[in-house]
Amino acid sequence: MSIENENPSDGQPVIEIDGVWKIFGEKHDEAFKAIKNEGLTKPEVLERFNCVVGVADASFKVKRGEIFCVMGLSGSGKSTLVRHINRLLTPTAGKVLVAGQDIMALDDDELLKVRNEKIAMVFQDFGLMPHRSVRDNVAMALEIRGFSQNERWAAAESALAMVELGDWGDKFAHELSGGMQQRVGLARAIAADADVLLMDEPFSALDPLIRRQLQDEFMHLASKMNKTTVFITHDLDEAVRIGDRIAIMRDGIIVQTGTPEEIIMNPGDKYVSDFVAGISRINLIRAHSLLTPLDEYKKSGGKIPKNAVSMSDNATLKELIAASVDLDAPIVIENNAGEKIGVVTKNDLLNGVVKGTEA
Repeated sequence: MSIENENPSDGQPVIEIDGVWKIFGEKHDEAFKAIKNEGLTKPEVLERFNCVVGVADASFKVKRGEIFCVMGLSGSGKSTLVRHINRLLTPTAGKVLVAGQDIMALDDDELLKVRNEKIAMVFQDFGLMPHRSVRDNVAMALEIRGFSQNERWAAAESALAMVELGDWGDKFAHELSGGMQQRVGLARAIAADADVLLMDEPFSALDPLIRRQLQDEFMHLASKMNKTTVFITHDLDEAVRIGDRIAIMRDGIIVQTGTPEEIIMNPGDKYVSDFVAGISRINLIRAHSLLTPLDEYKKSGGKIPKNAVSMSDNATLKELIAASVDLDAPIVIENNAGEKIGVVTKNDLLNGVVKGTEA
């Protein structure tokens, strides 16, 4: 079985993780049966079978073009989970589908082809070959696939230009800074023209300024190329900034999945609440999450002046606060069709600043 080249239709998931378990240890099968039959906890599995539960019943789907962040502290299972997508790890149980195909059903040759052509991985460790030029490092996947030197160098030059390293093709890794080396790793993934990008904490070793610049560049490139991305990070600020959706992991379990706004406004438990407590909400929370429905507002005796300001239901909390500074009246919120659907009062704005600090 091989991964087909056809793109799934709009809205169809490119990646599907369904009930994936990963248990490390010689008695992993016995441990898994005991978990299912007896409901053993992770410490009980370790004590009884000397096995470690790395991932427990994880499920999620990633749509084409989406940046899906898997966030968690060290040991949460996030990297273990993502390594199932390109079958660097084989699950104890569960299914992994890429473009509708079962990645576990591929033979060795088919799997190698998928890794070379369909799924690119960018690690925290840049993994550059010191004896190769930057250009040859970027073109490595194309060389493996049998492209001519002219073809792979043209692709490498194009990718290097995208990450603003167009003049560095003849240099070697040791001549580049850490941020530049990470750009080379990203260019290598771009040149391979893979449908799926797996990013395993690619920017975590960089200083804050370079890290933010690379985040900006990555988001721009991912949007431009419409790449489907699974991005691993231990930093919630990074996940919130980059991700279209976020899955938060703890002890191998996905404890909550949602958009950054959903997670910040409605943390699923105290663990998530503690994480989001320090996150700035001002650019994330939008009017549709803050508004009081129009009927409810009028029933409570609220009135809207004729000269009231109207704003989109997609306006950020920051934009709403700026608009409300000199207003005594609530802001009228409209949907995409221009229909009035609610109002945002001063009290709603205050709630938006503080809501989500407690589960």
